[in-house]
This record gives sequence, structure tokens and C-alpha cells, in this order.
Amino acid sequence: MSTRRQTLQLAALSTGVALGIVACQPQQTSEPASSASPTSASPTNVFLTGTGATFPMFLYQRWFSEFNRINPHIQINYQATGSGVGIEQMIAETTDFGASDVAMTDQEIGRVKRGVVLIPMTAGSIAVAYNLPGIESGLKLPRAVYPAIFLGEITTWNDPQIVAANPDLTLPDLPIVVVQRADGSGTTAAFTSHLSAISPQWQQEVGTGLNVSWKAGVGVKANAGVAAQIQQQEGAIGYVEYSYADKLNMTTAALENKAGDYVLPNLESTTKALSSVPFPADLRVFVPDPDQPEAYPIVTYSWIMAYQEYDDPNQAKAIRDVLQWSLTEGQKFSEELGYVPLSREAVQKATSAVAQIKP
Repeated sequence: MSTRRQTLQLAALSTGVALGIVACQPQQTSEPASSASPTSASPTNVFLTGTGATFPMFLYQRWFSEFNRINPHIQINYQATGSGVGIEQMIAETTDFGASDVAMTDQEIGRVKRGVVLIPMTAGSIAVAYNLPGIESGLKLPRAVYPAIFLGEITTWNDPQIVAANPDLTLPDLPIVVVQRADGSGTTAAFTSHLSAISPQWQQEVGTGLNVSWKAGVGVKANAGVAAQIQQQEGAIGYVEYSYADKLNMTTAALENKAGDYVLPNLESTTKALSSVPFPADLRVFVPDPDQPEAYPIVTYSWIMAYQEYDDPNQAKAIRDVLQWSLTEGQKFSEELGYVPLSREAVQKATSAVAQIKP
């Protein structure tokens, strides 16, 4: 991929994060409407604003655009500001809905007077991407190695532990530059949850969270920012949502999973990781270290957070309609954008949650 093309793509991603995703009202088309189409000849115009996770940004962009195309009286503005902001604004009740790759806790929900409905909407993986001249594929990182890299204990690319796992590669004597998220991030929470699950040292010294105290590296805001930093700096390594790595043709490492397999992030390996995890009644599912063979080890679900009660009945109906459409017809857009469609069980339980939203 040319440098110019990468620059243009990264600029587009950064613009999407900074300005948000707005489903603008299109011209009427002759295509048949979906089950979510307006039933009234003169429907009330509704504008919804949401904020939160950057992880599902590409899918939400497609969903809200498609939904607005067939329901032009409903417009959705989604600001991809990070999961931490999504949760904060839900608690402050300054947004119509939030989004996060970490489900709100009972304590956080208890601070929201209108109540909160958690709805799992999609799932995906977190890639470990790197920038090494001459090494465009084939890098393997053992379970003991990649936590040590992010702890700042392995500092050069030709470290004996990396060399031993990659006998067919000529690794350069180049400093490792760790790139991590500087903002409150569900991607960070899922990534650090996995590192805590496989490394007692990581769990003790750093732990898990939307924000953590990193031992090494450069902090950058948003998935798009991390991706840009990795692509611009030789020797860099960092973590980004798989769809960003896929769209930007980034080089990703094969990570050793719990079964001892070295696995690249893709839809098949992510699906294997999620396949055996049932959904509990509260719909909060975490998969810090999947044990299935051929499963990619760093995966997460992503939630939309809606209020249980809305003052405006038109808003309540609009949010129910767009969420129901996204859980059914909208899932068909998942794979092409790098996300895993929800299972039938997950869709059924999420649909029941949507029904709890009321004016």
C-alpha cells in the first residue's frame, strides 16, 4: 500500500473519530422498505446522538447510514470518543445513548436515574500490529513474550526470546516502540484483561481497566491514532481493533493462544474464540483467554447502552427501532467490515433487552 493511500485512509479515520458519524437525510429511493420503515405518512422527525467506543465505529457508521436511508425521518449522530466517555456521558445523561466495549457495572448503572439497558451489538478481535522493515508477515509472539514487550522488559526486536520463536525471520537490531491508548478505552480494557489473564506480573503491576498506568510506550488517542502512530514509526508495536488493521492493511502478529497455537486475528479465529461462551442473564460477557484450539486469544463484545426510560416517546421508539434493525438485518454487514455477527442466542437475548426501553 502506498504511503499516500495510507495517509488518506488514516486522515479519513481520524476525521470519523473527531467529527463523529452522522447519518444524513438522503433522497427518497424506490427500494422497498425494511420492517423498520415508518408506518405513518407523516412521521415525526427524530434526531439521536450517541457517543463512546471507537472499536465498532465502522459498523455503526454503516448501520446508521443504512437505517437512515430507509427511515429518513430518523437521524443518528455517533461520536466515536472512546468507551470511557460513553460511560461518563450516560451517567451524566448528556447523550441519547452510549457505547462501550466494557459493559457498565451495577454501581455505574445505579448512578443513572433513568436506568440503563445494556445491549450487546457486535464482537471482534484486537490485533497486535507492528512496523518492521522487511518483515511483512510471519512474526510469532509467544504468551511469555508479548506481555513482556508491553511491560517494557523486552526492548529490542532481536531479543533472544523473539528470535527463538521466529527462526525463519531475520529480526533487526531495532528498538521496540510500544504504542498504547491515552484515552479511556474499551479496547484497552479488553487487551489488558487478556494480559492479566496470562501474566501474573502484568496483573500485579498494571492490571485491567479503561485506563491503566503503562510501564512503557507512547500514548495516543483512539484506535485511528494508534494505527497512524504504528504505521509512521519503524519498530513500533501496538494494539488496534481488527477492522482498523484490516482496512489499513497493517502487519499483525500471530499470538500464541491457550492451546499453544499461533493464531492471526481474522473472522474465523475470532468466531472460534467466542463460540463456546454462553450469554448470562445480565448480558455481560467477557472472554479474557479463550481455550479453543485455533482461537485468536484477544476478543471482545461491544455494547450499546440505552436508557430504560425516555421522556420523549418518539425517541424511545426510534432507539428501539434502530437497535432492533441493527440486531437483525444490520448483522449482515458485520463480516465485510471485520466484525463477527452475533449468534442466534445473543440476538434473542439482546432483542429482549431492547424491549425494556420505554417512554
